[in-house]
Amino acid sequence: MRIYEWIGRGWSGTRDVTRRSSVLHRWGAAVARYRRLVLGTWVVLLGACAVAYPVLEGRLGAPDFSVNGSESSEVDSLMAKHFPHLGAEQDVIVFQSEILTTDSAEYRAVVDRAIDEAQLVPGVSTVTGPYSSGAGALASQDRRVAIATVGLEGDMAQRAGVAERLQSAVEGAGTETVQVGVTGYSPVQNAVTDIQNVDLARAEAIGIPVALLLLVLALGALVAAVVPIVVALAGLLLATGGLLALTTLTAFDSLVIAMATMIGIGVGIDYAMFIVSRFREELTRVGVIDRDDQSRIADAVGRSLETAGKTILASGLIVMISLCSLIVMQAPIFRGIALGVATAVVSTLIVGLTLLPALLATLGPAVNTGALPQRWRPTEVTEVDAGSGRWARWAYTMMRRPIVFGSLAVCVLVLASTPLLGIRYGLDMGVSALGETASGRATAALAANFAPGALSPIEIVATGPGDTALTAQNAARLDQLVGEYERDPRIDTVVPAGESGGRQLLMAVPNVAFDSTAAGDLIRDLRGQAAAAGSDSGPDVLIGGSTAEFVDIADEMTSKLPLVVGLVLVLSLLFLMVAFRSVVLPVKAIVMNLFATGAALGITVAVFQWGLGESLLDFNSPGFLQVYLPTVVFVILFGLSMDYEVFLIRRIREYWESTGDNQYAVAAGITHTARPITAAAAIMVVVFGCFVTADVLELKQLGLALAVAIAIDAVIVRLVLVPALMRLFGDWNWWFPNQAMRAVQEVASPRSSEVQS
Repeated sequence: MRIYEWIGRGWSGTRDVTRRSSVLHRWGAAVARYRRLVLGTWVVLLGACAVAYPVLEGRLGAPDFSVNGSESSEVDSLMAKHFPHLGAEQDVIVFQSEILTTDSAEYRAVVDRAIDEAQLVPGVSTVTGPYSSGAGALASQDRRVAIATVGLEGDMAQRAGVAERLQSAVEGAGTETVQVGVTGYSPVQNAVTDIQNVDLARAEAIGIPVALLLLVLALGALVAAVVPIVVALAGLLLATGGLLALTTLTAFDSLVIAMATMIGIGVGIDYAMFIVSRFREELTRVGVIDRDDQSRIADAVGRSLETAGKTILASGLIVMISLCSLIVMQAPIFRGIALGVATAVVSTLIVGLTLLPALLATLGPAVNTGALPQRWRPTEVTEVDAGSGRWARWAYTMMRRPIVFGSLAVCVLVLASTPLLGIRYGLDMGVSALGETASGRATAALAANFAPGALSPIEIVATGPGDTALTAQNAARLDQLVGEYERDPRIDTVVPAGESGGRQLLMAVPNVAFDSTAAGDLIRDLRGQAAAAGSDSGPDVLIGGSTAEFVDIADEMTSKLPLVVGLVLVLSLLFLMVAFRSVVLPVKAIVMNLFATGAALGITVAVFQWGLGESLLDFNSPGFLQVYLPTVVFVILFGLSMDYEVFLIRRIREYWESTGDNQYAVAAGITHTARPITAAAAIMVVVFGCFVTADVLELKQLGLALAVAIAIDAVIVRLVLVPALMRLFGDWNWWFPNQAMRAVQEVASPRSSEVQS
């Protein structure tokens, strides 16, 4: 009953009796009355969360791109079962000198000392040095660079910790003439994590001051602008505490934290701004000018939560619905993103419905302190006819020729979406961003003197059918297969790495970078050849390693993407039908969101896959998008854009219910929401756009995609398509099946009787 009452029937709430009976209204008024207790509790809670931040940072691991049940995952299991002494990951210790060669006694002493230190690191299984295996095999042509292979044990999160300890241990063995560094999948990811943290801090340092300036212009008062920033930061701190608590159950990586921070700040500012805007409107409506008038201030707080608070609650629920769809992906990276972003959004809602009303109740009319001149103030604090003004004239212009303007908008969105037809997926691991870090120098030396794939070799496990020992016939077939692999120009060498109980492990070193599209194509070709060799009772040859994981997660994403999209669309449609009490409006909102998301992703493909604007954005195009980007962007944007849709349609419905004039309702709704929606979108564009300054490519791609999508949604969708389509559908906008309407009325009838009486 409460779901229908809160979301279905309570959108207008124009009568005072209805307003006072609302749960959110009573909650807001109660928080206002006990504001000192609420504020004191939050000070203590946020202080504890602030202490938790460095602890959380220390628990972050490398992104886990494995896929449950995949071939690469099976290789990991077989290696742990039959070759535990080799470890789950092979990394490289790189020794380099500008003046000494491997023949030098000093050089050898550094190598021996580093290997001794490495063998003492917990989690290191084996270390094979250049002298024990022959300097010719593990040394460069000029003999100034040498490598030692090292095996790491544990899952991906544990290996990140081992790699960090290994790096610290071997660095101390180096001298001024012989430098020592560690590279490989986990060491590189550790270095990228540190760089992402710097990128995150820089984006926040740029984005928050700019957001504050936009808030001042949007809300027309300095104090009113500061409140959303405070709320967003409080939500971010609460999310930090929540994520730290969740680390006892699962692992998080820097990418998840970066996304949670990005989304948390954006929605935190937006949600708070909507409530602050409505609160100021309520103060103006009832004429509160004295902070001592606590009764009417409490009522204004309650009314703000009943209206704008209901909007952000609905928006947050839609984001949750969208994020839940990622659970169908059998990959930890998607579950981590869903859980991290969901924690940020829930934290923002908690802050927005508890801390924010307490702040507003404390401030009262002082929220308007530092006001701009009259002509710069928004409509909620000035007396303006709801159907007049610049935004109303704009809406009437769009509604005067709805087919023309609607068609133009759709054509622009379709044109922007066309690059999606040639989208390619991959995983850039951020090697180009390492620079002069220890791992960066080691990676550069390895790439310059050895095969590019030496950074992360391909793992090949061969067994008999059903994980049995290889027979003589199977071994002969395996030799033939290895010969085919060695003749592939994309492979530098294939070396045996171990034999256990009749099972064999081989390492193939590619001539292409492990995170390139060419390496992904190589994995698919190798697997195809292995499948052919394994037919007719041949050996089971499985291909694993980091590149194979990238291929598996790409396949998982592309195969499950239709299911994710379907879940998001169906669940969102059902929720919006209840929220809007309409069939046309939810369908229209979903179609418009699909157009906007497609256009944003199309532009992202044009920039990062085609390389448009490389010099401007300071990156080198890898020729693909990060494999998880389209799915994550779709899921997040679908939830975020509904924020504006709910906010706008709710106001339009208020005016339609009071006047019955569809065009006037659209114009009036846009008049009262265009400024906050435009400001909210501009703030999100700034917050997301600041991540384009990141050194790590995946943050650049994510920031641009989200920023472009929000801009398209706010400008083309909300200001052009919405008024045009609302005009075209007319009264059909508000049509709802009689059976569903009767169900809503039956649930709400006790309240309705109370109102009528």
